[in-house]
Amino acid sequence: MFANFRQAMAWVHTWFGLVLGFVLMAAFFFGSLSVFDREIDRWAVPETRFPAQPMPSFDQVLWPVYQQLRAHPLDMAATARRVEGEIPHPDTLPLVSLYAYTTHRDPVLQIGGEFAIPNKPLDASDDHQHVHGWASIDPRSGTYLSQDKLQIGSEFFYPMHYSLHFHWQDLGYWIVALAGLVMLVALVSGVVMHRKLFRELFTFRPHKRTQRSVLDLHNLTGVVALPFHFFFAFTGLVIFAGIYFPLGETMLEPLAKQHQVLEAERTGLPHEPAGEAAPMASVDAMVVEAKRRWDLRGMPGEVGYLFMDHLGDANGYVSIYRAGNDQVALVGQGVHFKASTGEVLREDPPPTPVFAINEFLTGLHLQHFKHWLLRWLYVFGGLAGCVCIATGFVFFVEKRKKQLAGHSARLIRWVDALAVTTVTGMVVATLAILVANRLLPADLPARGLWEERIFWYSWLVMLAHALWRSKAVASGLISPAWREQSWLVVLLAVSAVLFNWIGTGDHLVKTLNDGYWPVAGVDLFLLACALVAACAAKILRRREGLQQPLSPRNSGLQDNLEVARG
Repeated sequence: MFANFRQAMAWVHTWFGLVLGFVLMAAFFFGSLSVFDREIDRWAVPETRFPAQPMPSFDQVLWPVYQQLRAHPLDMAATARRVEGEIPHPDTLPLVSLYAYTTHRDPVLQIGGEFAIPNKPLDASDDHQHVHGWASIDPRSGTYLSQDKLQIGSEFFYPMHYSLHFHWQDLGYWIVALAGLVMLVALVSGVVMHRKLFRELFTFRPHKRTQRSVLDLHNLTGVVALPFHFFFAFTGLVIFAGIYFPLGETMLEPLAKQHQVLEAERTGLPHEPAGEAAPMASVDAMVVEAKRRWDLRGMPGEVGYLFMDHLGDANGYVSIYRAGNDQVALVGQGVHFKASTGEVLREDPPPTPVFAINEFLTGLHLQHFKHWLLRWLYVFGGLAGCVCIATGFVFFVEKRKKQLAGHSARLIRWVDALAVTTVTGMVVATLAILVANRLLPADLPARGLWEERIFWYSWLVMLAHALWRSKAVASGLISPAWREQSWLVVLLAVSAVLFNWIGTGDHLVKTLNDGYWPVAGVDLFLLACALVAACAAKILRRREGLQQPLSPRNSGLQDNLEVARG
């Protein structure tokens, strides 16, 4: 079938990359935005624009907040489909566990909990009889923040890069996982194809023909960020291994449950409630003790995650975890207390080598550490991946469109339209949700849902526009949709900055002078995006003017000779 191994790898690289490259583009792009998801949240929710706060006092601030927490209507509805009878009113459900989470970049506090329900499950194997509630609060006062305000960074962009917001049967996770595997295959096959990797690291000829210049850029971005691309694809698969291999939901479920019981006995953290009521000791005193123990271990720090289980029961316990912004591993150094007395039940020992590697790989991917230069390197690495994928699309189209000019051009028109939609169209949709965030009325019911709809509708419109304007591709020309959507990117990016100024008064001069980088950084990034898009649109306009429709017989040979001469 193939003359040699390199040709086989070239086929794998081309077609695997083409089929799932569109998913990879979304994963890399929204993954890059997720590096600064909390900062995007500050831009999107102006009432949260205040300095980051440490975990507040549990006894004085958080406990009264949890008294007001109720099961979320969405989870109530989802659970109602799995149990017999009607679930009691949320006001009557007892809170049996709770959590609070924050980072060095979060001015707001994320809280949540589980509420026990008396209903029996429809499926006897379903042993999780709880409903959940969650909220965001202002840790300075304990005030609840509106649930209609979509935190675009952490609640939309971040889940988008690993689930595509396609939650039916967790299919989005599986599609991204398949794309991650294809990414690893593409990286290996790309290395096999390109024998002169070192030379390609220093080769970029922007003034050559489009096919040659985009291939140079494809190779350059692929080689420069090769380690970054590999470890992100690999660690992404590692993090979600529990979804891809759900041992607890297979024939091994009894063993998984037995392991949980044995693990509870080993650690001294009760797996089941005792059924005996008990008061709760001061959690603030437990926090002081946890901080003292961290200090003795040479790692002073603040609380990042707090968890309590079996509330009001004699077996209740409190787990306090140190914020890990000075380390790669995500969380660690947990200290666990008996809830009723404040007695230390367990202090987490150093992790085993295998567990330490897992924590390191997870932290390496999720990058919750406090290192701003490294965070920006993550962004540039992710955007380099986007450029690599986008130029791969363009090279595929440029190499074949003139060979197919005038006949059998349906495939190439679809590929080009999907490429436009995945590159410029995705950026347009991203900017559209930011503009909508600034223009929609603050008291609009289901405001966050409308923002999400505008994102998806904008993306669909960009697909329709790219298909409509793809006729030029059938004639061997560049689709004008690339240029037109680039100008739309310019318009929307500048509009988002202006509407933020008009709606909140936080213009660049003010935010830079105040040193409030979460908002200033987003505005600057939007303006940089507009500048890049304007330059791209001008270059595309110039190249469109130089092109002429060519016959399929001569154009394919000419382009192939050009690339071969390199």
